[in-house]
Amino acid sequence: MAELKTKETRASVKAFLDRIENPQVREDCYAIAALMESVTKEKPKMWGTSIVGFGSYHYVYASGQEGDWPTTAFSPRKQAITVYIMPGFEGHKDLMSTLGTYSTGKSCLYFKRLSDIHVPTLKKLIKQSLVELKKVIQARKAAARKA
Repeated sequence: MAELKTKETRASVKAFLDRIENPQVREDCYAIAALMESVTKEKPKMWGTSIVGFGSYHYVYASGQEGDWPTTAFSPRKQAITVYIMPGFEGHKDLMSTLGTYSTGKSCLYFKRLSDIHVPTLKKLIKQSLVELKKVIQARKAAARKA
């Protein structure tokens, strides 16, 4: 099985954020980092070369692939800022309806600039996703103990 490329590193988050060329995106990313740190009570860490993550958890897929991933994270991508909401968005329709201008993937929230998003709603979404992720992790551990 191929080794995962995206792992926690010792690279400087500040140096990474300071290298963002667009001043608005850089400012937005600093604000997102502060918001995620306040919600998670975790210090930001680099994951791979372009993801700023907070906390971590271990996962194992049915295929046997396993690894570690941040409990929440973001990345300033070329097309949009990406926020990683690990449990996805299915249980958050109420929040999503008031979040602002965005698009989503399975666990990714994409937006051009932070001003497109209602920040208090984003904060609630991150908090709720962390609670949901914790429940999923606990349920998997309980199932593993029974097996």
